[in-house]
Amino acid sequence: MFLHNKRLQYTVRVAQPNPGLANLLLEQFGGAQGELAAAARYFTQALAEDDPGRKDLLMDIATEELSHLEIVGSIIVMLNKGAKGQLAEGVEEEGELYRSLNGAGNDSHITSLLHGAGAPLVNSAGVPWTAAYIDTIGEPTADFRSNIAAEARAKIVYERLMNVTDDPGVKEALGFLMTREIAHQLSFEKALHSIQPNFPQGKLPGMPEFTNKYFNMSGEPNVRGPWNQGDEWEYVESPEPAVDGGDGLASVTLSSADFDVLEAMKTRTMSDPSSNPITGADLGSGLAQDKDA
Repeated sequence: MFLHNKRLQYTVRVAQPNPGLANLLLEQFGGAQGELAAAARYFTQALAEDDPGRKDLLMDIATEELSHLEIVGSIIVMLNKGAKGQLAEGVEEEGELYRSLNGAGNDSHITSLLHGAGAPLVNSAGVPWTAAYIDTIGEPTADFRSNIAAEARAKIVYERLMNVTDDPGVKEALGFLMTREIAHQLSFEKALHSIQPNFPQGKLPGMPEFTNKYFNMSGEPNVRGPWNQGDEWEYVESPEPAVDGGDGLASVTLSSADFDVLEAMKTRTMSDPSSNPITGADLGSGLAQDKDA
């Protein structure tokens, strides 16, 4: 059960309207790295989680992400307050109104016109939110690594948003949201490593002959480091096309009936390498007429 508290988790103080900045902030409202995507990711993971500790963790953070969605949405609406009234009442000349909405050089006028200067579930380019942003696989040792990366990406987006505003209240609120991304990463890291072992992900081990083998697939020079050298690595300088020792070809065992049908199709569709047919391109270029002449 969710109960809504009418007060925000963090106080929002916007110095002045700025439709362009509001549009950029939509990235954290309805974008791939945004708060709705995070809330949906952790909420759905929590529903399927059997471990009581991880279930509580996921549900707590999912709920907090919803509160962050409310903060971001509130900032967007405050930044759009001036545009909302101007659009609704038409108090400016048409050209001036367009310039005020589009002053930041982005598509804030589209958001204002289509969504009434509100906070739509789209990203900063106007692309609607989609559940495709959520990449849960249902295995905690994989999902928690993905959650850590998601929080890291969101932290970077908040950093970039802070760099494009000089509004102290907005910058402070974004700083709080950025900091909570760090806190969530720490929690997810602890939860991941409380599962031992947690690598490789899932239940099945890798094939031992390939698990610690590094193939040089990019030629020379190939930079060596802890990712491909040391006692745990077998470095293969020039890997063969088929590293399993086979012929590297694809094959399938067919029934005699399937083989006969496929052979008939191959014969029927075989190309004649000695032919030089006149094509539509030849006709269009006049080449065919030149040959006739």
